[in-house]
Amino acid sequence: MKIIGEKINGTRKRIASAIVERDAAYIKDLAVKQVEAGAIWLDVNAGTHPAQEPDDLVWLIETIQSVVDIPLSLDSANPAALQVAIQAVNKTPMINSISGEPDRLEKILPIVAEHGCEVIALAMDDKKIPETTEKRLEIIAKIIAATRAAHVPDEKVYVDPLVMTIATANQSAVVAYETIRAVHEQYPAVHFTMGLSNISFGLPARKQINRAFLIMAMQNGLDSAILDPLDKELMAAILTTNLLLGRDKHCLNYIRGSRKGLFE
Repeated sequence: MKIIGEKINGTRKRIASAIVERDAAYIKDLAVKQVEAGAIWLDVNAGTHPAQEPDDLVWLIETIQSVVDIPLSLDSANPAALQVAIQAVNKTPMINSISGEPDRLEKILPIVAEHGCEVIALAMDDKKIPETTEKRLEIIAKIIAATRAAHVPDEKVYVDPLVMTIATANQSAVVAYETIRAVHEQYPAVHFTMGLSNISFGLPARKQINRAFLIMAMQNGLDSAILDPLDKELMAAILTTNLLLGRDKHCLNYIRGSRKGLFE
């Protein structure tokens, strides 16, 4: 299970303040803690006005890279910001994201292809998030055709089935699971990821929902997620699920987690 640390996101008030104030110490601390907790990418989202975003994204990248040495996930729909930001990274980043929207495919996919990036592909187009598995699969088929045409290998594509809050879409989890299974059947080399916490938005005891949803999603083929690696119970659930799915040879990761006190 590949963890993308979610916490450096300018849509969060504390991160937005840190960006405005150039509070490097806060960003560095958050980066280090997420990597120590098990993140193998850090999602980096400035969340600022398009005109300001390139500068803010570069500042975040340089700040993060001064203390950790893992690839970043550049989280932006702004091609101009991505073009600038990708020049500042030390390691080939993931791009978050493309979708079935023609504008994103036309302007962001070439950046992905030119730099050999892994990329998150959202199961949506310029209309809305489809409610059914069938419609999402149609969009993913269109995206995969485009990535293949751009010579981006299937194994570098991370399909996001798009998780809507279950508070307003009762079948949201079921549709996500079905979409993962259907895409995997047609494109076996493709990976999967998602913004985990979307499922619980608007409901109480959100962490409980997130953990249960993640366990079931992993059983259905999810192999990556954008989540909070500082949530010890969530990380423990990942190790335990990998163990029970036969993905932890000799139980080594589970044992290491236990020794670190993850299950206390």
